[in-house]
Amino acid sequence: MPTLYYTLDNTVFRNFLFYAVASTLKMMIVSLLTIRQRFRKNAFANPEDIEPEKRKTIQATTSDSDVERVRRNHLNDIENIIPFVLIGFCYIACNPNATLALWHFRIFFFSRLFHTFAYQIPIRQPSRALAFLVGFVVTVSMAAQILFQVY
Repeated sequence: MPTLYYTLDNTVFRNFLFYAVASTLKMMIVSLLTIRQRFRKNAFANPEDIEPEKRKTIQATTSDSDVERVRRNHLNDIENIIPFVLIGFCYIACNPNATLALWHFRIFFFSRLFHTFAYQIPIRQPSRALAFLVGFVVTVSMAAQILFQVY
């Protein structure tokens, strides 16, 4: 009988699900922060988003620096969390060591969490760059392990 990797009986899969979902929820929260910032600053990208009675005093804009900061943070999450989740599913199929896999998942999640705090507070560079790099290296490490096992 073939091994079932994608079941909650598999510790690696269960741990992956937790951190993949936590990372995705964090990304979704950042999208809500973008919306909050748009309303706080009255900086809407589309004219139809502005209340009709305020359209004469508020112009649509995509250049508010505070809104753009949160939006760039969200874009960075999209660029990093989606590959982590996709590569993570492939990584599980390679039956990695459970402890090593758990540390990959944890380090990725906390690097993304720190990246968001570093972006939004903001904390001086190289804090954000290092947080990005740590998460990136984790994802590349999982991808390399997949490639080495496949070929």
